[in-house]
Amino acid sequence: MKLESTPIKDLVIINPVVFEDERGYFMESYNENKLKDLGVQIDFVQDNQSFSKRGTLRGLHYQNPPYAQTKLIRVLQGAIIDVAVDLRKNSPTYGQSFCVELNAENKKQLLVPQGFAHGFSVISETALVMYKCDQYYHKASEGGIRFDDSDLNIDWGMDLKDAIVSEKDLILPDFKNCNSQF
Repeated sequence: MKLESTPIKDLVIINPVVFEDERGYFMESYNENKLKDLGVQIDFVQDNQSFSKRGTLRGLHYQNPPYAQTKLIRVLQGAIIDVAVDLRKNSPTYGQSFCVELNAENKKQLLVPQGFAHGFSVISETALVMYKCDQYYHKASEGGIRFDDSDLNIDWGMDLKDAIVSEKDLILPDFKNCNSQF
């Protein structure tokens, strides 16, 4: 595994070592010891999986402390634009977003630490997304930000008027009015 830095401190891309031959490929998608050797020590407790069709936009979501979640996101099938927004008020990159394409071919993973909102859009016909979390889901601690917030100006890789968004995500507040406690 190799870590790839991003412009936002603590937000990293993990590139697994992939062994390919005529049969296909093999890779370790997660190895606690190898990540520890790279300075990443996280105790994951929950795995989540979603299947979505083209145009689906999920997010931007987070959980407030003490139930804040670190997430390790990867795509098993298809392609997404994965987005993280820095909600850490004392961070020099507070309010900045980072986008990366994660897909079944590049096998990249995005490690989104606590203190970030997260979301993704599906840019392939369908996408199967899996992510690990270091805290359990806690409904009373959840928060979110509107995906189309003009201050964030996120490029979701699609025309937002065609986005398929849940009712819950459509009523989220904008960035300036979110209830983030980071």
